[in-house]
Amino acid sequence: MIRRREFITLLGGVAAAWPLAARAQQPGRLPTIGYLGATTPSTESQRVAALVQRLREFGWIEGRNLTIEYRYAEGRSERYAELAAEFVRLNVDVIVTYGTPAVAATKQATAVIPIVFAVAGDPVGSGLVASLPRPGGNLTGLSLQKTDVADKRLELLREVVPGLRGLAVMANAGNPVSILEMREVEATARRLGQEVATFEIRRVEDIAPTFEAFKGRTDALYVCGDPLVDTNRVRIITLALGARLPSMSDFPEYVEAGGLMSYGPNFPDLFRRAAGYVDKILRGAKPGDIPVEQPTKFDFVINLITAKALGLDLSPTLLARTDKVIE
Repeated sequence: MIRRREFITLLGGVAAAWPLAARAQQPGRLPTIGYLGATTPSTESQRVAALVQRLREFGWIEGRNLTIEYRYAEGRSERYAELAAEFVRLNVDVIVTYGTPAVAATKQATAVIPIVFAVAGDPVGSGLVASLPRPGGNLTGLSLQKTDVADKRLELLREVVPGLRGLAVMANAGNPVSILEMREVEATARRLGQEVATFEIRRVEDIAPTFEAFKGRTDALYVCGDPLVDTNRVRIITLALGARLPSMSDFPEYVEAGGLMSYGPNFPDLFRRAAGYVDKILRGAKPGDIPVEQPTKFDFVINLITAKALGLDLSPTLLARTDKVIE
């Protein structure tokens, strides 16, 4: 005899697979997610694990009642359109991606397949959705107003580097949200009486010459987070340490690789929440009817080894405010 709880669990699993399996074109085809990663599998491993684990909690188990096709652009923005087009050819049921350029390329590839963005900078201003409460179209997800947290990052950088006067800001010119963030940091720093030098990169080959360009002109480096930057974080950190520059970015992996510090949304939490959007869509909801939400959890991470190597003396009160210290 099947117990009542087991029966309900069984029913839930069947219900989870029903809406899209019912209209699958091939017999026995499982609902399929196309995951378009902007960087590399290793960079995104924690994020993907959070997404998959949360889907499992909703009853979607990869290989049992769900298929996930993974593709990674490896920091090359020109690959987004090609990978999105591949998902369209595969006729996946939902595409999950993140970052404004990747989301925009995916939107251009399809106006039919639902798209869930785990994070996108200013999706209304970027024209990805009509509004946060009613996104419309085939997109929804989580919004990050990057310019809203830029001031906080600059404030922390000034606190860690006493007497900070010259600031270099690096951003990917191909990412409109990164350029907006760069302009925000520049404006705020100038209001505070700091000298600011901005540097735009477009490809990995631009990174080393950029460091040569601001050698001797700056006391610290602000790196606008972006897939191009994320993929090449070790190169950037090595050059920054070689120049003895304290650096700030927006994701913990930057600090884990040797950067000084980061402040930004908790990415695994965003991907976990993105799984909730996927679940609703797989059960029949329209993405345009699901409100876009914003991050609620932010992390401040410091690498104490890097701080000591740079000769920085961090106060106990500052360290007490961190979410994670790498030592």
